[in-house]
Amino acid sequence: MGLPEDVAGVRINRYERAVHDCDTETAQKMAKALGVSLAYLYAETDELAELIQEFGQMTAKEQKELLEKVKARSAKP
Repeated sequence: MGLPEDVAGVRINRYERAVHDCDTETAQKMAKALGVSLAYLYAETDELAELIQEFGQMTAKEQKELLEKVKARSAKP
């Protein structure tokens, strides 16, 4: 992220504990440094974050097929 390691660790800890809010630009830099999507960082659960990560690694065709299956499943009564 371009910060000294000792400063970055403290800052990230404060974001994790919600002591400070993380602006979008900083969040994008963190996501890039971690090799994850921005959506991954904002996921409400670990499972959703994992799903986002896996989905992002699929081809466009695989994503479309999976999305169609999920939509069909949720449309059932």
